[in-house]
Amino acid sequence: MIEIGEKIDERYRVTSRIAHGGMADVYEAYDIVNRRIVALKIMRVDMMDNPKNIERFNRECIAAASLNNPNIVKVYGQGTVDGRPYMANEYVDGRTLRDKLNVVSGHNLPPLEACEVMLQLTSGVQYIHEHGLIHRDIKPDNLFYLPDGSVKIADFGISTQLNEPQLGDAVTGTIYYTAPEILMGQPAGIPSDIYSMGILFFEILVGNVPFDGNMPEEVAIAQIKKHFPEPSRFVTSVPRSIDRIVVKACRKSPDERFFTSLEMHDAIEEAMKDQDSFKERKGFFSRLFGFK
Repeated sequence: MIEIGEKIDERYRVTSRIAHGGMADVYEAYDIVNRRIVALKIMRVDMMDNPKNIERFNRECIAAASLNNPNIVKVYGQGTVDGRPYMANEYVDGRTLRDKLNVVSGHNLPPLEACEVMLQLTSGVQYIHEHGLIHRDIKPDNLFYLPDGSVKIADFGISTQLNEPQLGDAVTGTIYYTAPEILMGQPAGIPSDIYSMGILFFEILVGNVPFDGNMPEEVAIAQIKKHFPEPSRFVTSVPRSIDRIVVKACRKSPDERFFTSLEMHDAIEEAMKDQDSFKERKGFFSRLFGFK
């Protein structure tokens, strides 16, 4: 049991507990050496019995520690406390994008704000891919959304090396954001991360994921077979140019999606130049009778 005030590795003084997660507890701590606040992520005792959990935790440490980008949560160091692995992360003073969506009306963002989020996400993911990694678990829960609008990518627990043979991993991401080819047993790659970003883009524009169901199997079948809907069908203020970007990112065939995250980023930037297209379009009766 980690106590408030406890000093870990003679370096990190624990000041409070931030969160109790599925695999780890997260504490706020003060780094005495570098004189900064950090977030200590410490594996829970009840998760230590499964070697795969330890492997996943260590994989996250190694993957994230190799990255240095403003849109990615930094890992400063790692170690063990009472036999449990921990990592010292950049302290992010913000909530997750999921938390943000949960408190806004309609659980969605205005189209321009959604585009700003996606520009940062695609930039961060491009950096990840350029460094030979596939994230594999892009979703609102794994993005921090800061008060100034900054976005930071977190949780590299199931990330993998690009073109690395992928062993049977029970954790393959979250079904609502998983690309069709992954569900059919193919390895993760750049196109599968792009698909996940397309699903996330749809969700933050509309307020829900495009495919839902009572059972995971229903969602999987829809991902593989069902026609992908345009966001503007649900939110009329979404420009057609953004519709096309979301739909292209979520093509069933990986070869028909954006080839890189940078290509998707550039398409969003180009669409945002037409500010008039982001104004809410009025329906026939609104135009005829002047309804707001």
